[in-house]
Amino acid sequence: MTDSPIAVRAGAASHTGLRRRVNEDSYLAESPLFLVADGMGGHDAGDRASAAVVGEFARLAGEPSLAIDQMRAALRRARARVEAIASDGRAAGTTLTGVVVADVGGVGYWLTVNVGDSRTYRFANGLLEQISVDHSVVQELIDAGVLTGADASVDSRRNEITRAIGAGSDGQADYWMVPAEPGDRILVCSDGLSGELTATQLRDILSDEDDPQDAATRLIHEALLRGGRDNITAVVVDAVLVSGHEDDMFDTAPAGARGNEPDSDTRPRASRGDS
Repeated sequence: MTDSPIAVRAGAASHTGLRRRVNEDSYLAESPLFLVADGMGGHDAGDRASAAVVGEFARLAGEPSLAIDQMRAALRRARARVEAIASDGRAAGTTLTGVVVADVGGVGYWLTVNVGDSRTYRFANGLLEQISVDHSVVQELIDAGVLTGADASVDSRRNEITRAIGAGSDGQADYWMVPAEPGDRILVCSDGLSGELTATQLRDILSDEDDPQDAATRLIHEALLRGGRDNITAVVVDAVLVSGHEDDMFDTAPAGARGNEPDSDTRPRASRGDS
């Protein structure tokens, strides 16, 4: 076992999509951080905003693990950088979602962060679970019982988010601590992926592709085949070894490929903390 409480394999891919001229997505896939930021505000605003946020967190790359206080401090610095960016009088903004490796009493955890409607999923034992909760108008309507999940996917307000880093938002983030297990597969993506592929399609691809880079590449390809209407980014990270589970070596397939349970749209609620 390395000094890190979770030894990982990771892959990542990003594409402008078929309708956009500029890719406003940015990502970080370097242990202990696996993050995706989806910028808004147009060229020279959205792409700069997402890159600024990812660049701030990249300063923490190479650490064996991170604590929530380090994440909050990085998010405060990132928000200050985004607020300093302006283009054509518009405030720049970006989402942020993903996981970092955390250590709790010598045990490996996924520390998940989310601001906006990009998504973080966990795939294990055949179950695809959305860890993050969308900060969006349609999610609030779903929570209120006004919309169903099926209706939300075609609702005209589906791209309206209620929190962001910058863009006039205070950037408040949600955080989750998720115990890691060997064979966990984490998917972090922008809404250009989740908007094109259903949960079942995501699950099937994550199950079919053993290598995380192959999985990320195929996810982008499938989203392009289904329209590629937005920028598309996917980061796939596999837990190979986890502190406290050293006897459980990772085999050739992620834990999610070992079972045939149905997918889930479960969205656990966060213990919300200030950014």
